[in-house]
Amino acid sequence: MSVRIDEMDRKILAELQEDAGQSLDEIARKVGSSKTPVWNRIRKLREAGVIGRQTMILDAEALGLEACFFVLIRTSEHEADWQRRFLATLRARPEVLEAHRLAGDIDYILKVRVRNARAYDQFYQALISEVKIHNVTALLSMEEIKSTTLLPL
Repeated sequence: MSVRIDEMDRKILAELQEDAGQSLDEIARKVGSSKTPVWNRIRKLREAGVIGRQTMILDAEALGLEACFFVLIRTSEHEADWQRRFLATLRARPEVLEAHRLAGDIDYILKVRVRNARAYDQFYQALISEVKIHNVTALLSMEEIKSTTLLPL
């Protein structure tokens, strides 16, 4: 479903991306509108699927999840049953923050957050015990340079 998004919608979305916890009054004041029209626009954007769930962004390192690995996966399996099991395994693992199917030499890339290298190895051992994988390469992120959830509007 395609929805028309005008400049006011973009301003509201920008405010929500920045801080979804702010009040309707605050958002309305910042975008130059009043509370009711802002609420109606937010409701319309939710119904259209532009706005999904609301969450809080937590600090992984403050919670002891100090290691971020990017995991490159090559598989020789491309059957529907294997893919179903693989995707179910990824969805069941809370360490997997992101998973993408790629074009090119690598089939999948995962973003995995764990406490340390030992925790990554436990994740890896569990993964390969559940699904057959041809090749796995793990890359440890030494420094996070940019991470954002803000979409360019």
